[in-house]
Amino acid sequence: MRLRPDPSFYPSPRMAMAAEKEKLAYVTAFDAAAALGRPGPHRHDALATIDLDPQSSSYGKIISLSEVPTFGDEMHHSGWNACSASLCPYAPHPHVERRYLLLPCLRSSRIFVFDVKDNPRQPRLHRTIEAAEIASRTGYSRPHTLHCGPDGIYVSALGNPAGDGPGGIFLLDCDSLDVLGRWEIDRGPQYLHYDFWWHLGYDTLVSSEWGTPNMIEGGVVPELLLGKKYGHRLHVWDLRRRKHRQVLDVGDEHQMTLELRPAHDPTRAYGFMGCVVSVKDLSASVWLWHRDGEKWAVRKVITIPAEPASPELLPPLLQGFGAVPPLCTDLNLSLDDKFLYVSCWGTGELRQYDVSDPENPKHVGSVRLGGIVSRAAHPKSGPLTGAPQMVEISRDGSRVYFTSSLYAAWDEQFYPAPNPVTGWMAKVDINPAGGMTLDPDFFVDFGGLRSHQVRLAGGDASSDSFCFP
Repeated sequence: MRLRPDPSFYPSPRMAMAAEKEKLAYVTAFDAAAALGRPGPHRHDALATIDLDPQSSSYGKIISLSEVPTFGDEMHHSGWNACSASLCPYAPHPHVERRYLLLPCLRSSRIFVFDVKDNPRQPRLHRTIEAAEIASRTGYSRPHTLHCGPDGIYVSALGNPAGDGPGGIFLLDCDSLDVLGRWEIDRGPQYLHYDFWWHLGYDTLVSSEWGTPNMIEGGVVPELLLGKKYGHRLHVWDLRRRKHRQVLDVGDEHQMTLELRPAHDPTRAYGFMGCVVSVKDLSASVWLWHRDGEKWAVRKVITIPAEPASPELLPPLLQGFGAVPPLCTDLNLSLDDKFLYVSCWGTGELRQYDVSDPENPKHVGSVRLGGIVSRAAHPKSGPLTGAPQMVEISRDGSRVYFTSSLYAAWDEQFYPAPNPVTGWMAKVDINPAGGMTLDPDFFVDFGGLRSHQVRLAGGDASSDSFCFP
């Protein structure tokens, strides 16, 4: 047992921002053909290690691919077994270490566990948590988002083994990695599930909605979308008691309330939620949840309009609309709670907002790569398919990394052949006053695999939570 907390744990976001610069990134990479069950040769999914040290001869290159033994898992998100939340005053595990990176799989429902301590440049597969173990102990399948909390590893799941709901949250032990069981004691009206995050100082957890596995695994179902059947609510929970407390409904015009990003300062009770699309006008939006007296409330603070386009340039799913929806599929908040980054996976834009005043965001920066119609190129590439999707911010807020793929079946709908999504990763450098510049020298080609979640060695802006301001 460790006698001291892991040196990559920080009591406050302010202290985390002063940590040394990241030198490695870990990126989930998957074979879409295997995930979709296409005939022909398949590749193993892998955890790619990227060199982020500008002084290194291998800067911006894949220095290892740590493969899993099976095919078609579709590794998606990733998260640590332990992080700064372990330093909370009531944490029972203050002496664990950030050693294991866990990779939930949306197709197979497995969770692969990689050891990144012994050789950080070549992670080693440590353990596989099988779908049957998760199902038998929790009743859930399709593990999606993973966060390390003060008392264990929290994992969201989209549904049950049959592909229906309800989805929810289950826990793993942060040391043994054993499946402990379902988190909810009283789920109230919650049925759909997607992301979750918390305000540790307020004993509050917030969760969002997407759809059951049967609603999303084959791609967007137009009838469900136009019928407003995808998620459009946030749920507020009592974190300690594991009970549902409140529903925040943004209206069924707004479909797919996905990514959640709470303020890092534990004294500030607010956060941002990204909504993928409005069925009224194809716009995307960002919403602010916040305290309102003794309750919580939510309101729209950012609207991103669709961009007109000729139908012949659009995939079949969009031709009848004559426009490209932004498709807000990820967002991320810098550790100082100053800048919010919003990925627009449809139009190919990464947007930067100054959210120093969270109720009045200001659009201060933008870069474009890829996009359904524009296919904007990087200086080190030709025209790109895919677009900014998963976004990760360095601890000091000076660098933002992003990758190109959303989800295999959805990639196929929005970026169909002959120009399917390719796997790539890019980087922007941040002006402290606002604005960002594309790094012309950093571009990672994943060579046939598609790229999704980025994790920075030692922690990043979306993997840790803090109990001290």
